[in-house]
Amino acid sequence: MSLFAACKTSTDVVSDDYLNKPWDTIIASAKGTTVNLTMWQGDPYINKYMQDYVVPHLKSQFNINLKIAAGQGNEVVKLIMNDIEANRNAGNIDLLWINGETFFQLRQVNGLYGPFVNKLPNAEFVDFENRFIGIDFQQKIDGYECPWGNVQLAIIYDSLKVSEPPKDLTSLAEFVKANPGKFTIPYEFTGLTLLKSWLITLAGGDEMLAGDFDERKYEKYSNLLWNYINSIKPYLWKQGETFPSSLAQMHQMYANGELLLTFSNNDGEVDNKVLQGLFPNSSRAYVFEGGTIQNSHYMGITYNAPNVPGAMVVCNFLMSPEAQYEKMKPAIWGDGTILNLSKLTPEWQQKFDDIPSRKYSPKRSEIQPFALMEIAPEYMIRLFDDFRKYVIEK
Repeated sequence: MSLFAACKTSTDVVSDDYLNKPWDTIIASAKGTTVNLTMWQGDPYINKYMQDYVVPHLKSQFNINLKIAAGQGNEVVKLIMNDIEANRNAGNIDLLWINGETFFQLRQVNGLYGPFVNKLPNAEFVDFENRFIGIDFQQKIDGYECPWGNVQLAIIYDSLKVSEPPKDLTSLAEFVKANPGKFTIPYEFTGLTLLKSWLITLAGGDEMLAGDFDERKYEKYSNLLWNYINSIKPYLWKQGETFPSSLAQMHQMYANGELLLTFSNNDGEVDNKVLQGLFPNSSRAYVFEGGTIQNSHYMGITYNAPNVPGAMVVCNFLMSPEAQYEKMKPAIWGDGTILNLSKLTPEWQQKFDDIPSRKYSPKRSEIQPFALMEIAPEYMIRLFDDFRKYVIEK
């Protein structure tokens, strides 16, 4: 039985009193408290941004102690499910870094607190009208997720080793066969985003898979996908008998020359990795001509968060112009903003304009025409299982 199928609906959620209280009261209730955040911690520069910028600013501005622990995806869903099963009115987690299928699963079981986002003063600056921000994997966020960043899947290559990187599935197959053992697909979130991008391409565009999950369409186009991958499988890294389980592993293999291509969910990450010294400065990023998925990532408050006001204040700070500006810098994180910059003061607009330009990544305006909408979360859940069944174990 799937994780989602095993979920039970929570009927014992925390009080929504804070949704009806003035912001000043929420701020006052948050002061001097601790907020527990669970998030993916696989990138040292993201961790550094959180520990060196977010944590001290929350402490100095609001006297909030932000404690960060590792956890993502099914791990956090299982934790919330356990609380629901045990009827725990107060859990151990206040905030979660989530999107997509995790948001879908938690919403199905009433595992998230809300709708709280419209209570946050900085929500007035968020570009909710942007379909890549206000909608998460075909789901309206409806105030249950606080937008935090916006990114697009990119392919990274070394321009000194690859003069003409493959731009579509046909040229990719030719490239893989001409360079055996130098290409693979990570079996994790980024790899699944790549598979979804290919699925959309094979279907003829994201409008073909828009809306709710369609079993008939999935079977039709996933068969094309597995046939394509299996046609190049003998030429993959380790002949496709195994696949990297983390993006960090894949990045390291690219950095040491074991792979010619790597991937990133963040179209600006290559600049960050060059500045870290992990990637050579001959690295470049691009997107496939058939497009790649663009999506946003969010913060969600758990249904039984022990510190709702503290979590709300943290979310409001993360959406603030100052916090968004800092993490958008290529040397810090290079994460795309969720703000509508036209809503900011002229001074803040100028500050965002003055952020150092990307040197190794394409400008967002250049790849925006190739941005694909995320598809329903069930597609990702099925692809995760079927990749193992039809590729790894075949």
